[in-house]
Amino acid sequence: MSVTVRVPTTLRTLTAGASEIAVDGTTVSEVLDQLEGAHPGFKERLLDGDGGLRRFVNLYVADDDVRFRDGLATPVADGDTVSIIPAVAGGAS
Repeated sequence: MSVTVRVPTTLRTLTAGASEIAVDGTTVSEVLDQLEGAHPGFKERLLDGDGGLRRFVNLYVADDDVRFRDGLATPVADGDTVSIIPAVAGGAS
C-alpha cells in the first residue's frame, strides 16, 4: 500500500529537500521502517530510546493524532497521508 509521508522543513535534510515521500506500509510503524530504510536518520529523530514516539513529535494519519488511536500500530490505508508535525512551544512576551 502506498502512503504519502509529509516531511516538515526541519527534517528535509534527510530527504534531500523533498517535502513528501511515498512509502509502503500497513501501520505507522511499517511506514516509519520504510522511511528509515529509504532515508536513514528518521527513526532516531522521531522515536525515543524505548521505541516510542518522542514527546515533541506528533504523527497524524489523515487528521487523526496516532496517540489517540493505536500509536505506532495505527493502521494506514492505501492513499493515506501520514504527517510529521514537530511540536511548537512558545509563550507570550
